[in-house]
Amino acid sequence: MTSSDSMTVAELNALLPSLDRAADSGWVDTLEQRKQEEAVFHDSKVDRCGHDPSSEDLPEKKRANKRFYSTTEKSTSYVLDWIKQHVPGKVVLDYACGQGSLTREAARMGAALSIGLDVSKISVENAREDARREGVDATAVFIQGDCEDTRLPDDCVDVIICSGMLHHLDVKQAFPEMARVLKPGGICLAVEALDYNPVVKLYRLITPELRTEWEKHHILSHKDLKLAKRNFAVKNVKYWHLFSIMATPLRRTPLFGTALAVGNALDAVVLKIPPLSYMGWQFTFELHKPTAVGGTSKTTPSDRKHAA
Repeated sequence: MTSSDSMTVAELNALLPSLDRAADSGWVDTLEQRKQEEAVFHDSKVDRCGHDPSSEDLPEKKRANKRFYSTTEKSTSYVLDWIKQHVPGKVVLDYACGQGSLTREAARMGAALSIGLDVSKISVENAREDARREGVDATAVFIQGDCEDTRLPDDCVDVIICSGMLHHLDVKQAFPEMARVLKPGGICLAVEALDYNPVVKLYRLITPELRTEWEKHHILSHKDLKLAKRNFAVKNVKYWHLFSIMATPLRRTPLFGTALAVGNALDAVVLKIPPLSYMGWQFTFELHKPTAVGGTSKTTPSDRKHAA
C-alpha cells in the first residue's frame, strides 16, 4: 500500500472494507500451512454455535488454561490504564485482535478509529457482533487478514495493541510489518507469555491440545526483544504473575481473595529482581517507532530482509 501521509481517519476507515478478506472463502487456503492452522484452531475455539456470548458452554470457556486468567488483575489493570492514557483521539490497531475486546475498549476510551485485524473469520464475526451490541461499531472496525501482510498503508496508525498474540506469528515478519504501518513516533504495547519458568513450560508441554504447533515453539523470550530492536526502541519491560498465579486452585473458595492479594504483594517485590523476574508467567513491553529522520521513516524491502 501507499503512504498515508495525507490520509484522514475517514479515508482510512473507508479503505478498510477493501482490505477485508472475509468475503473470499478461499483466501485462508492460500496462506502458509502454519497460518491455516491458526485460522482453523481459533475458528473452532471461539465458535459460539448459536449460544449467547456469556454462555458457559462456549468451547473457549471450556479450555483448561482459562482458569489461570482469574489471577491476572494486576496486568489487566495496567493494560487498561495504558490504553486509557494512549488511545484518545488516535488511530489504533489491535493486532491479531481475536474477538476484539481491546479493540472495543479502545473505542470506548475515545479512539478516533480502532481497527481489529485477525486471521480467524469467526473471531472477526464475533467481534463485530459484540461491537454492535455494545454500541461502538462506528469506531471499532474489524477485518479478517494476515497480520504479517496487513495491506494497510504505510504510517497509518498511532498505536498498536498486541495482546497475547505475537507468539502466534513469525516475529521476523511481524515486527517489520508493525513498524511499517505505525506512524513515526508511534507506540505499541505488547502483552505476552514468557518462556522461562520451568513449571509453566511443563504445563504447556503436557497440554498440547490447547495451542497450535507453531505456538508451542514460539513463546517469547528476551531474544525476541533483541529482534524487535531492529525496528523499535524497546521500553518499559515489566514482568507479571509468579506468586499470584499460585492462587488459581483457590479461585472458587473464600480464600481466593486473600491468596491473590498475598501473591500480588510478593510479585510486586520479587518480579523487580532479575533474574527472578524472568520466572513470571507474562511480561509487557513497549515498542517505540523512531520519529522521521531525513524526512522519511519508511520500512524498506532491505529492512525487511535484514529483519528476516
